Amino acid sequence: MGPPGAGKGTQGELLARRLGIPRYSTGDILRQALREGTPMGLEAKRNMHAGELVPDDVILGIVGEALEHEDSEPGFLLDGFPRTVAQAEGLSRLLSDRGQQLDAIVDMSVPDEEIMKRLSTRGRKDDLLETIKRRLEVYGAKKQPLLDWYANSGVRIVSVMGVGDIDEIQAYILDCLSL
Repeated sequence: MGPPGAGKGTQGELLARRLGIPRYSTGDILRQALREGTPMGLEAKRNMHAGELVPDDVILGIVGEALEHEDSEPGFLLDGFPRTVAQAEGLSRLLSDRGQQLDAIVDMSVPDEEIMKRLSTRGRKDDLLETIKRRLEVYGAKKQPLLDWYANSGVRIVSVMGVGDIDEIQAYILDCLSL
């Protein structure tokens, strides 16, 4: 987990590749569910076409569909999910029903100034300075309750500063996770 632009995708991809497990980004699996027309994908499409946010239960259903693939049996990495305590509670139930649990949360921290610099130079439509500031505010408001929930649930939390050499950050994550 971490704010937009913290390097979650980069580090998650490297870690998943090293461990030989799939990496699931909510946006990626949502787009895949829409393309494949899965039951949860169709439900999400209805919400999106109505101009609504995709509700937590639908997002959790899409995550559940992704985890049903046999390539996730040896393990998986969730990139940027869950984002709220409600999603964490739902994920916990989903995994419990499957006889699984999270091993650890990697909390990527990056100073806001660095995030602003990173995101404002990558050129996406949603990376305007005001939009970035708002996304950081939203993330900041949800981060601590989510970390507290996981700490109270007994899930190991590994804090990582996401600034510096990509390979050094990855080595630190691997060391912290004892991999």
